[in-house]
Amino acid sequence: MYLAPEEKEKIFAKHGKSKKDTGSAEGQIALFTYRIDYLTKHLKTNHKDYNTERSLVKLVGKRRSLLDYLMKKDILRYRAIVKELELRK
Repeated sequence: MYLAPEEKEKIFAKHGKSKKDTGSAEGQIALFTYRIDYLTKHLKTNHKDYNTERSLVKLVGKRRSLLDYLMKKDILRYRAIVKELELRK
């Protein structure tokens, strides 16, 4: 398995309200970003893995929709998570 439960708790503790707060938009965006990075590294070595490529595109879309939601709801939280995860240059 690519992500141990302890590692997942660290991600949610750092970006969510607590380590058990899996529902916050920030925590989900951080988890999606971790998964996107992992799949991107995988695809660099396995460029013909089309199922993983499709999963990656779906994850990017999910993250984009969560970021759009957060931008509409609370622009300050959106700016904080974008800066923290370095999603924009």
